Amino acid sequence: MPPATVPERRDATDAEARALASTVRLRILRITLDEPLTNREIAAALDLNPATALHHVRTLVDTGFLEALPARRGRRGAREIPYRATGRSWQVRTPTGSSSLVETFLAEIGQVPEADRELTRLGLRLPPEELEELRRRLHALLAEFSQRPRDPAAEPWSLLVALHPEQV
Repeated sequence: MPPATVPERRDATDAEARALASTVRLRILRITLDEPLTNREIAAALDLNPATALHHVRTLVDTGFLEALPARRGRRGAREIPYRATGRSWQVRTPTGSSSLVETFLAEIGQVPEADRELTRLGLRLPPEELEELRRRLHALLAEFSQRPRDPAAEPWSLLVALHPEQV
């Protein structure tokens, strides 16, 4: 398989950055990535009030991170709209001061049994050109896996990568 090209990421607009600054909204994007869910299903999965979930869903739809699919008939014939993540959040850079990614990671990993967690921490001392090589290779690897066809029968996994200078 040829190496994946790293898609060019752009800075998020103010509205996009605000939409992605919410732990709840990031979790909605994660649970709707592989399976479209209705507002009621999203609220139940995240233990939210349906009105609260709808507020977050509308924000994500308005910014293009979530899309409404054709309506379907739900329980007792009610009209329901399923929503699916568009994957656009991968294409934008958000301000690095936002802690929502870390908070979302902590909320999600807290629900995973310790035996199923794999955590690694590595301290490095790299000259600038090697640091840039590490960044480039990490982004290329993530891009490659993000562009592979999704197998709906496969187990879902999440990955958080953080690269930062140490403050001693």
